[in-house]
Amino acid sequence: MLVAAAVCPCPPLLVPDLAAGAAAELDEARAASYDAVGVLAAARPDRLVVVGPAEESGRGAFPAGTRGSLRGFGVAVEAALGAGEPGERELPPSLTVGAWLLERTAWQAAPVEALGLAESLEPERCAELGRQLAAGAERLALLVMGDGSACRSPRAPGSFDERAAAFDAAAARALGEANTGALAALDPALAEALHAAGRSGWQLLAGAAEGAGLVGRLLYDEAPYGVGYFVASWS
Repeated sequence: MLVAAAVCPCPPLLVPDLAAGAAAELDEARAASYDAVGVLAAARPDRLVVVGPAEESGRGAFPAGTRGSLRGFGVAVEAALGAGEPGERELPPSLTVGAWLLERTAWQAAPVEALGLAESLEPERCAELGRQLAAGAERLALLVMGDGSACRSPRAPGSFDERAAAFDAAAARALGEANTGALAALDPALAEALHAAGRSGWQLLAGAAEGAGLVGRLLYDEAPYGVGYFVASWS
């Protein structure tokens, strides 16, 4: 059963070493993410699953000990998914940022594993994966990594789209209210058009949280680079 969830953004810029002189611009997002992970630990889960977007070739499960690197973004930052053997596969960037968050908060509350999701995965398939994760009596926590639209300003990575602000507002509201129905209703085609990398993970969370009675709290909602970044805590 799902006992807690944290939703965090996954840009590599969340890591100060990569952001360098611009690191202060995401100080609030970083602090909110640390707080959200702290709520996960306080829930005393038996198991933590980190969920994040991955390329088609990167889909699937990653066991404890799997490592990721941000060297492709110009910094020699690595992070491991808890304790265990490194394995042959590398974490995709979104899950590497999740592993980095866990290292920075000294996570020891429960064994960790991860799941990469294709951003194109159908909503019902996402929800079903969430239901499967939450089935059974073990106390499950989820750390869901993902961003909102990338079209909030003319300089945004996806260029400006007038639909982006409304999409992000609906997503932020649903995350803050732990509204599983509203998350399940997010339009995958619109999310793809707006380059929203969090949609599949949020809809997995919606499936996992069905009937769990969790209460949500929105800790951060900004678009500093024209990309919607949200932090939410469900407990």
